[in-house]
Amino acid sequence: MRCIEAMVPCRDGVRLATDAWLPDGEGPWPVILERTPYGKREVSRSERTAADPKPQPREAIAAYFVQHGYVVVYQDCRGRYGSEGEFVKYLSDGEDGYDCCAWIMAQPWCNGRIGTMGLSYAAHTQASLGCLDPPGLAVQILDSGGFSDAWQGGIRRGGAFELKQASWAFNQALLAPETKADPVRAAALAAEDLVEWFHRFPWKRGHSPVRHAPDYEDYLFEQWEHGARDEFWQRLGIFARGWHDRYAPVPTVHMSSWYDPYPRTATENYCGLRDAGRGRPSLILGPWTHGNRSQTAFGEVEFGSDATIDSWAGDWRAFRLRVFDRWLKDVRNGVEAEPPVRVFVMGGGSGRRTEKGLLDHGGRWRNGADWPLPGTRIVPYHLHGDGGLAEATPAANAAPLSWDSDPRHPVPTIGGAITSMEPVITGGPMDQREREGHFGCRPPFLPLASRADVLVFQTPPLDHDLEVIGPVTAELWIATDAPDTDITAKLIDVHPASADYPQGFAMNLCEGILRCRYRDDPAQPSWMPHREPTAITVELFPTANRFLAGHRIRLDIAASEFPHYDVNPQTGEKEGAARRMRLAVNTLFCDADHPSRLLLPLAPPDDG
Repeated sequence: MRCIEAMVPCRDGVRLATDAWLPDGEGPWPVILERTPYGKREVSRSERTAADPKPQPREAIAAYFVQHGYVVVYQDCRGRYGSEGEFVKYLSDGEDGYDCCAWIMAQPWCNGRIGTMGLSYAAHTQASLGCLDPPGLAVQILDSGGFSDAWQGGIRRGGAFELKQASWAFNQALLAPETKADPVRAAALAAEDLVEWFHRFPWKRGHSPVRHAPDYEDYLFEQWEHGARDEFWQRLGIFARGWHDRYAPVPTVHMSSWYDPYPRTATENYCGLRDAGRGRPSLILGPWTHGNRSQTAFGEVEFGSDATIDSWAGDWRAFRLRVFDRWLKDVRNGVEAEPPVRVFVMGGGSGRRTEKGLLDHGGRWRNGADWPLPGTRIVPYHLHGDGGLAEATPAANAAPLSWDSDPRHPVPTIGGAITSMEPVITGGPMDQREREGHFGCRPPFLPLASRADVLVFQTPPLDHDLEVIGPVTAELWIATDAPDTDITAKLIDVHPASADYPQGFAMNLCEGILRCRYRDDPAQPSWMPHREPTAITVELFPTANRFLAGHRIRLDIAASEFPHYDVNPQTGEKEGAARRMRLAVNTLFCDADHPSRLLLPLAPPDDG
């Protein structure tokens, strides 16, 4: 194996640092491309398997594919590591990726076919170039990324701002080329305590922990301050759904997981490309946190040995090799005949505590011909004033439920679909109770359900197993005395009390949030009518879970989830620029004229 180092020119003259790893011999060969902001020569923390859990450098992954007859190209994104130019997160990767493909196609060692791969940001770069249908592109494997709509997942969510963007900006500013070249800037960033800064919201431009890296602070606040879902959010790099009808017509693998920020992105890209007739999309959804596809335990929960992708794909490297062999080398290995949808359905475990102190929730893989699974029924479960959750419609005279939403004391985030928020919080499934040492939690460390600002609705113990697979939605009637407020919805599997868990275990499955000013037309935000019942829709992430007999289905409603999302000050001030906070009295209606309900996708029996 040999390496060719190049500075690849882009259309504006900026040159991008690029490594091309070649097999011995004359070629030409098919090419595998990964574009990354994390360093083309650095260790990739996600490049590991169940059998070999140590993260591997990209050179080692290149060697694996090179020995199977591929050229592997790694490129540093603009403004990162060895590349020239200014780093502006997400927005230059379409044109830069296209130009990289054009350069590859002009090389004598390229046979005219290019496949792309990469996790997270390196999946975003894939979708960006795929939108422009670059020369040579023949197949893509997008792992946990590729923004279908960053306003609805990845940067914002229902209008609320995902604070992983703030922690990512700070942590990556520490690694920026400008930081490494400037000892003063490096020392200034190193002296900041990010966790303490998360206790000091709202941040201000020029007075945040990212202020020592002005370019990073600028793009962070630009995203934070621009809440309206207008053309700003429809730009190449963060809105693939706007390009689905002209996307590269090639086979694509869209992979994410239930505790990752991108299961909605994966399902929307799959469905959008399918509906547009662009290529051959497929979908994989596991029980993992971000990029941890070869592990079985996350947060406080164990899913069992079948939970890894290795359990059915060999391992992640072998899976990609098989896909690339089929579409870059025309190897007739049966990839095209495999089920287009594979989802891991959580649940079915013993509910006991494992030797490692984790809840044995279990689960299994299920194949499907499409997404949502054919035969899925959307069943409404109504919220009742007594805390019940049932198919029965609510009473005509049911009293509304009010609570005080205090942005100075927001509901803390306990697990969930979170990444890039270290050292503040981590994601995954967790018992929904406050605990010592967890951000935002305070004594006496009781269940979240005990808080007065969390409304809890749950079914009686189920008398039979129920399999929920697909998108989840909460249609609610809300009122508030504030001009604006947030409404969160969280779906929970409540394990019954047992010897191992005498208080039961409330396991979070998926959640969603809506900043109410965006309830009608997100491009034209409007204040809430004062104390008037108003219909809103909160879109939760998709999930797949088997609720066992004896368990309860639970929905928690609140007005904050911090620090996963920024806190709504409820004053009506501009996004990302609030200086005041006010308490709001929020009300949820659950009567026959204002029926608040949870829409659950109930899957058909598994014939497999």
